[in-house]
Amino acid sequence: MGKRLAWWVLGLLPAFPAAAQVGLPALDDGMAGPRAQVLVLGSVHLSDMPEGFRAESLQPVLDRLAAFRPDVIAIEAMPGETCDLMRRHAGVYGKEDVDMYCPDPSAANAATGLDVPAAIAEAERLLDGGFGDATPAQRRRLAAVFLAAGDNASALVQWLLLPDAERRAGDGLDEALVAAMRKRERNDNENYRIGARLAVRLGLQRVVPSDDHTGDNLRIRDVEAYGRTIQQVWDGVSPEARATREREAALSEQGDMLPLYRFVNSPDYLRVALSSDFGAAMAETSPERYGRQYVAGWEARNLRMAANVRAAFRERPGARVLFIVGASHKPWMDALLGQMLGVDIVDAEQVLE
Repeated sequence: MGKRLAWWVLGLLPAFPAAAQVGLPALDDGMAGPRAQVLVLGSVHLSDMPEGFRAESLQPVLDRLAAFRPDVIAIEAMPGETCDLMRRHAGVYGKEDVDMYCPDPSAANAATGLDVPAAIAEAERLLDGGFGDATPAQRRRLAAVFLAAGDNASALVQWLLLPDAERRAGDGLDEALVAAMRKRERNDNENYRIGARLAVRLGLQRVVPSDDHTGDNLRIRDVEAYGRTIQQVWDGVSPEARATREREAALSEQGDMLPLYRFVNSPDYLRVALSSDFGAAMAETSPERYGRQYVAGWEARNLRMAANVRAAFRERPGARVLFIVGASHKPWMDALLGQMLGVDIVDAEQVLE
């Protein structure tokens, strides 16, 4: 079952002559040490949940993820390094894209005196020394450094690891940054509600931002025509896809997130969701082949995301890894990460039982 989704997407690819293939999976037959266990959790976007969503309803999901005991938690958020690259290449990545995908670290840069590259290096230096017995002052300092690095979710991890009385200004956190941290505590985003809080529960010091929007930065001349075409693809859903969406909406209203997460991680849900989106896009007939451009950008993004997740545990052979990502990414992540040597894909359905 664990490998079923990992190869589902690959099964859609055309076959090539056997002579052109090299059996990479055989290379780890004699591998020393345990295999890495990677769990890709397909998530709904909590910011889109219906009014009345209660964060406590996630507790059963968190309980099951905690039982998996991940050593590394990766999230669908942009790394500060990638955002810094996009800002430095303004002719390629417009300000609108950067503002959409990247948090603004300028206030934390001013408060700490660190630009993004210096803050990334400082965070790594602090964490290299071990941080499990850090003082409150050290945690406030690292929270401020993470904010300056553009890693808001890891900053929240350090903030939540502080006792309530120590969640205050000081050590690089000024009053404006403290106010932003308090607002982030209440933010209904899976990176914060699941990723950061699970890290705190397990005693991890950070999460790993692993998204990438450099690969789907399509250069489209007629943006309006492209948008209309892709919207038509999304609107032209089959009765099966419509029923799937209605079931997802009904589960979202129930106030218990575990059945919803079980549903969106099921092979049946993912098969219908991908067919009605990317499968339909591959079949659309505009002269520009906008649908195929859309899919190409999506796949480039997924490839770079998978590389980021793989890098997150490259120095930790045999690690247990959780990647929290939008559900539509899951089959790609299962397939791509499942090809890596020494890596097994964990069945999300079984974890969520």
